[in-house]
Amino acid sequence: MDIFTGIILGILQGLTEFLPISSSGHLVMAENILGVKASSSLIFEVLVHFATMLSVLIYFREKIWKMIISLIPPYTPEKLPALKLIGIIVVSTIPAAAIGLAFEDFVESAFSSVRIVSIMLLITGMILLSTKLIKFGGNKPGYKTGFLIGMAQAAALMPGISRSGTTMAAGMHLKLAPAEAAEFSFLLSLPAVFGAGVLKSFDLAASPIADGAIGPFIAGAIAAFIIGYLSIAWLMRIIKQGKFFFFGIYCLIIGFLGLVIL
Repeated sequence: MDIFTGIILGILQGLTEFLPISSSGHLVMAENILGVKASSSLIFEVLVHFATMLSVLIYFREKIWKMIISLIPPYTPEKLPALKLIGIIVVSTIPAAAIGLAFEDFVESAFSSVRIVSIMLLITGMILLSTKLIKFGGNKPGYKTGFLIGMAQAAALMPGISRSGTTMAAGMHLKLAPAEAAEFSFLLSLPAVFGAGVLKSFDLAASPIADGAIGPFIAGAIAAFIIGYLSIAWLMRIIKQGKFFFFGIYCLIIGFLGLVIL
């Protein structure tokens, strides 16, 4: 992998990790087109995932700081909403963690099939388009809604099913305001991305760095962080403008092209 390829893959990761168009699906297709197996480099994969996680931490730094402070005694009434949100995120993370561990080999095998990815992108497209039919509410995330959104996140373990897209759409169907559903989806991504990164990190010792790979890896991580941050800001504006469903049209087009061309 050269620096140019590292940057391209980093941009792709940062752009698709949070936009509801499936980062895993796009990376599988990009690897097929570029003839580069980025996912075979465990170090690169871990770096770009932690880079995009950092973009969430910085964008939502005020909310996350309140959550951190709420864990420190004394537990005053002002801290209760942030404490409750932490509990909801923990509950929401359980389905993906359980299903991911139980079906790890099956999910991994799906990454080798562009056809499966294309079909999953078509499904993502229909999920996103369904939000056009919703009458949005003003609910806040609760334990029940959080668990159901967590189930949607578990379904997104399949490459081509967008994690952000399915969790945001699930939140909207559960009568969360679009911006509220988006913010909860981003916060929910933190334990998912961190957990996956930690698990993969255990195997880093057996993943040697090829000569000249450090430069492309760092360039890719920086690109993923910058583009990830900009993607979050852009998506929050798109959602507030009521244009979220447009991403569904994009996923249908890419899924169809993947079936026909790749």
